[in-house]
Amino acid sequence: MIDQDAIREGLIRDEFFLEYLPTISLADGRCVGAEALIRWRRPSGVVPPGDFIPIAENTPLSGMLTYWVLDRIAAELTDWLRANPDVRVAINAPPEILGRGGMAYVAGKSGLAEQAGQLILEVTERGLPDLLGVEAINRSISMGTRVALDDVTFAGAANLAVLARANFSAIKLDKSLIDQIGPERPAPAWLGTVKVLLESTPLQVIAEGVETEYQLEVLCAAKVQAAQGFYFSRPLPVAELLAFHRDYCGTLHRT
Repeated sequence: MIDQDAIREGLIRDEFFLEYLPTISLADGRCVGAEALIRWRRPSGVVPPGDFIPIAENTPLSGMLTYWVLDRIAAELTDWLRANPDVRVAINAPPEILGRGGMAYVAGKSGLAEQAGQLILEVTERGLPDLLGVEAINRSISMGTRVALDDVTFAGAANLAVLARANFSAIKLDKSLIDQIGPERPAPAWLGTVKVLLESTPLQVIAEGVETEYQLEVLCAAKVQAAQGFYFSRPLPVAELLAFHRDYCGTLHRT
């Protein structure tokens, strides 16, 4: 049974681990970083994130898992970050802990504060629940940390309203948008919104869930700056991420 007690026990037993999804620059094909993804390996097998993340949301476990992620990134990637000051590592920033000081404390304690400029905090529309969250984002940016609005769908005016409330560095286009791109629909309407954002703001646009060469060509033509997805790589253990960055830092990589 998966419940809050099981998640706590999993942390105590060190059952959680990270995988990293590479981020690719579409201008030149370089691997410019990765997104840290938390995984849970139980004796019965690996538990999908969708089965345990919702249970932790809006509970103290959300902070515990996020702080664990920061500690693990510090342990696994500090040397890589120092050696490659141009790469960035993204982590999810749950709404319930934004602005409460815990992330800054753990980042400092783990040593990641030195790499603040190489971190990207990813938040969703739900990630700005109050003024404290907005202030935390703007303060993080002033310290060099980048903040990205995740899961952008341009549904209604919601995403754009959130963009207006905080100084985001980037937006991440939801996979559901990328899935709409195909030979039968080469220019979905949302591409026009992306064009306006790219022309009128300094935002970086990152596409999630790129799976085909056709999607890649359309995104490149639209001047989208970066992308993630199985076209380039599946999520990788840390050793494979470092090898991927070393071996494919100048060429688009296909799986």
